[in-house]
Formats: sequence, structure tokens, C-alpha cells
Amino acid sequence: MSSNTSTLKLAAKTKLLNGGPLPTVIAGPCSAESEEQMLQTARELQKDSRVTVFRAGIWKPRTRPGMFEGIGTVGLEWLNTVKKETGLLTATEVANASHVEEALKAGIDILWVGARTTVNPFSVQEVADALRGVDVPVLVKNPVNPDIQLWLGALERLNQAGITDLGLIHRGFSTPNNKPYRNHPKWETIQQIRALAPGVPLFCDPSHIAGRRDLLETVSQQALHLGADGLMIETHCNPDKAWSDASQQLTPEALANMLTALDLDSEHVASNEQLQDLRNLIDKLDTELLNILFLRSDVSKRIGEYKRANGLDIFQAGRWNQMVENRLKTANEMGLQEGFVQAVFDAIHQQSMGIQNEVMASGSKVESESQSK
Repeated sequence: MSSNTSTLKLAAKTKLLNGGPLPTVIAGPCSAESEEQMLQTARELQKDSRVTVFRAGIWKPRTRPGMFEGIGTVGLEWLNTVKKETGLLTATEVANASHVEEALKAGIDILWVGARTTVNPFSVQEVADALRGVDVPVLVKNPVNPDIQLWLGALERLNQAGITDLGLIHRGFSTPNNKPYRNHPKWETIQQIRALAPGVPLFCDPSHIAGRRDLLETVSQQALHLGADGLMIETHCNPDKAWSDASQQLTPEALANMLTALDLDSEHVASNEQLQDLRNLIDKLDTELLNILFLRSDVSKRIGEYKRANGLDIFQAGRWNQMVENRLKTANEMGLQEGFVQAVFDAIHQQSMGIQNEVMASGSKVESESQSK
């Protein structure tokens, strides 16, 4: 698959967005547990006009057998009851052709493909084939692992099956160090996937990124600052008693308070003059950064000359390990993400090694030419 921007055929007008300036808010329990639980949650959510879509997991992909894997098809009937009573649109996850068939038969308004399905192209293709010829909005969660091409590929498979009303859900990634999150947000992936799939609405799932109620507002605000078109937030009438993911679910009242704190009813966009000032500052800082990198490269060259003259190896493991330890310690004190700083210095080190290699090679060439005369 090429890394170039994908040419997706998209609907002229998506049903996934409100059509106004406010982000779309999708809310509801992680799992459907009973008709009473569904209706009580939906009735409380209905009071908040900012919530337009009710979500609930009917089939739950779980890590091990014996865990709660969803209530099954009967939950689709409860979703229909929610829609009839509250007028909220309904959404649920599908992972195979059977799920698609049952959800379409029940008249579910929006489907989404989960992270554990997105990671498997065979499963995505099965879902896509089952949706062929159907006009229904489909959201695609990022795969569990941070593979942007895999995420894009899932969109393309659905699009090739004729689905044009598509959306993305950023729910974070499983990495060696997710703390303090359940799934690492890797916020840069929002920009990456939008560059590859322009025009496709992007939602954030703060619940699965945070994994904790106390982080939901921070994650939601960050996603909106980065231009997310909407939020999918797990909401339960009694989250402490939820059958799955209890720690990351909010009550409808708590959700309303959080949405108000995010101030979705007003635009917090800097004026053009303010924005330009900030961009000018970024330009200045970037120029300073490039100057520092130039100076560092010059120092690396001089180090290479010293190593060549004194017969030293280019890679000095002890020095490198100590330098990384010191840089990461300083980064932590500054509040910078350790993974980001590690990646930056890994790249800088590779560049330094390359410069020193060139110095060594040029020196060997000069010595060889001298000896041949």
C-alpha cells in the first residue's frame, strides 16, 4: 500500500456530523446490560441537546473466554426502544458479517469497526463485503498497534465496498509505556491520518485513551484542540456497577458537567492576529532549533576527526548510555514526554554517527591515496 494520500470517494454530506459548529457527541454504556439500564441512561442523556447519538456494545471482543462478551442480538432490540423513546440515533460495534447482518436488520443508524477488528485485514474485508450495497455511516477505530497504514487500509476496504459515509475514531494505542493512560494517545497520529485521508471526519474516544474518569476532560479538551470533529464517551447510569470498563465510564450528569467545562457552546479560536503571532514565534523557534542542529553537526564532525586521529571507535556505548540517561532526566524535570525526547535523541545520534562515519571514510581514502604515491 502506498503511503500517499488515499483517494477515497466520500459522501457529499456526512450523517456523522451535526452540520453545525458544535462537535458531535456520541455517548452511552460500554456494554448493553439490560433494557432498563439502556433506557435509564438514554433518558438522562436525552436531556442534553449536545448528545445526538446513543452508543452501546452488543458484542464485546474480550481477551479471554469466560469473560462477559456482550448481551448479543437482544441488545439490538433495546437500542431500537431507545431510539423510539428518545429520538437519539443509535450506534454499535460490528466485527463480522453476522454482526453486520443483525445490526442492519435491526435498523441501527451507525456502525463502527473496533480496534481489534481493524488490526486484521481479513476481518475488515468480511465486514466490508457484508456492507456492500448498503448506505450506512461507518466509523473505524485505529488498530491496537500504531500502524497508520493499517488504519487507512480499513477505510479503503470499506470504501471499495461502496461505503462513502466514513469516519475515524482515535482511541489510542497499546505501547510498552502507556502511563498515565490506558492507551497512549500518540496525538501526532491525528495529523498523520488526516493527511492520508483528508475530508474524513475524525472522532476521539477519550474513554479508551484515558481508562480513568479523572483524565477524560483533559483528553477530550486536547482532542478538540487538535481539531477532532466529535467525541465518543462511555456513559452509564450507574458506572460503578457496569459489567465492563467501569472505571472509565461517566454518569450522564457527569458527562453534562464535563461538556460544559469544555465550553462546546462557544468557539475558542484565536484571532487571526493572535494566531499569526504564535506562528511567527514557532518560525523563530524552529530557526533557532535548526541553527543548534547545525552547530551540533559541526561538533560531531570534529569529534569524528579526533576519533580518527586517535584510533577510537565511532560508537562509544558508555558515553551514549550516560548521555541518554542525563537527557531523559532533564526532560522529565521539564515535563516533556520521555518517549518523544528518546526518539529525538535517537535521530540526532544516528545523524551524528553518520557524520563521523563520513569523516572516518574520507580519512581512510586520503591515507590510501597517500600510500599509493
